[in-house]
Amino acid sequence: MFYRLLKYVLLGPLLRMLFRPRIEGLEHVPAEGAAIVAGNHLSFSDHFLMPAILKRRITFLAKAEYFTGKGPKGRLTAAFFRSAGQIPVDRSGKEAGRAAIREGLGVLARGELLGIYPEGTRSHDGRLYKGKVGVAAMALGAGVPVVPCAMVGTFEVQPPGKVVPRIRPVTIRFGPPLDFSRYAGLEGERAVLRAVTDEIMAAILALSGQEYVDRYAGEVKAEAEEARKRARRRSR
Repeated sequence: MFYRLLKYVLLGPLLRMLFRPRIEGLEHVPAEGAAIVAGNHLSFSDHFLMPAILKRRITFLAKAEYFTGKGPKGRLTAAFFRSAGQIPVDRSGKEAGRAAIREGLGVLARGELLGIYPEGTRSHDGRLYKGKVGVAAMALGAGVPVVPCAMVGTFEVQPPGKVVPRIRPVTIRFGPPLDFSRYAGLEGERAVLRAVTDEIMAAILALSGQEYVDRYAGEVKAEAEEARKRARRRSR
């Protein structure tokens, strides 16, 4: 009920009015049945804009930190994600990754749409990074299609660290569903998972036009943060 209230009464109409999203390829999202929508992740605003324009409800795997925030903003964010039925994901190790896959498969088993950001975190510089194989494990395990999606312009709307978004138009593109039935039964093969994930990321890249980096975003972000710390220490 709260999800419908947000989408159709409170938040959805406001977002469509402010950001005037241009929607391309919406017909590629199945009208019924289980499917994964896999997209790039440029901004905190992505969590709100894509659900606002989809005709169907979509459940996202969201990082656990969104559910444990402090202060008014943190509590409001946590309340939104819980009320909208989003699923917290602990990103702190292999067992956490397996738990996220189980949660995602549960959503797909109910015939619903599952939203995933294969990069595993927001891009800190607007580039597209290497995808993690969890998206492939879920697609093969559930035997469902993957709809690639590209958010275009949301990095400029709300880059990391910016609390109040800029008001400007954005584009949301969906590509034709990717069918991986040829790999049925091979979800335990690491090479297959990597190949499927790379195919998904290539489809997202074709839609977004971003620069691609063949490394995990989390690793690059950690290196950049360490470099900033060293620079601060040298300047003292």
